[in-house]
Amino acid sequence: MAAVDVVVGNLVTLWRIPAVRQKFPWMFLLISVVGSILKEFQVIPQTYFSSSRNVLNVYFVKVSWGWTLLLLTPFLLLSNTAFSRNVLFLVRRLLSLAVATAVWYVCTETFFYIEDVTGSCFKADSMDNVSLEYTSKAACRRAGLHWHGYDISGHSFILTYSALFIVEETVPMASLRTESLSVLPRMVLNFLYVALNLIVIIWLWMFICTAVYFHDLSHKVLGTVTGLLAWYLTYRLWYLHPLSPGLPPQRHMKEKKQNT
Repeated sequence: MAAVDVVVGNLVTLWRIPAVRQKFPWMFLLISVVGSILKEFQVIPQTYFSSSRNVLNVYFVKVSWGWTLLLLTPFLLLSNTAFSRNVLFLVRRLLSLAVATAVWYVCTETFFYIEDVTGSCFKADSMDNVSLEYTSKAACRRAGLHWHGYDISGHSFILTYSALFIVEETVPMASLRTESLSVLPRMVLNFLYVALNLIVIIWLWMFICTAVYFHDLSHKVLGTVTGLLAWYLTYRLWYLHPLSPGLPPQRHMKEKKQNT
């Protein structure tokens, strides 16, 4: 338990550094551009992670939103309950999960639609021999053929957006007095916080791998910018207003309530 507390304390200290929080979002755009340039010049040698069948891609990235919700939902409930047990407050905070899921769904479906309407089906992996019989990616793939369209990087989008979403929603740990919690909730909260930070590390590593091994420059940059824009429009604009799920609570909010 003591070791976990030390890890939590170190992570909280890291995220309290203003430069880390301010520069973290824009690091994704920098990695996307630099990684794409390295990919074009084939500077980075092929490794285990240059295959889409690597274990992190198959069991984590391909179900990344599921991992994000699985860990963040109980964390959000526990951490926000420590600030207020008001039902409306908790429901409002849970709406951030619904909003983020809606953003994820709309963006990914839009990417699929764009790839469908801009693509064609080919009989080989080359750009010769177009097959006019199949007009959608799904039908083309079912026939064992190859679909080529404008493929905005869903990996670049979801890894950027999911990492930023987690970082925003774990802010309460920086001001939450976990010693006031009973042993079990405190243990669970600390475990979830460490697990969420590990997930962010995995997302960042796989984002780097995506940048240097997969997709074209414009596909990755557009996916990354979409993730950044979704984060900015919610946490930097909409969530500042009353008619929104609101920003995650911090200690000064609770103390203000206690003094009124």
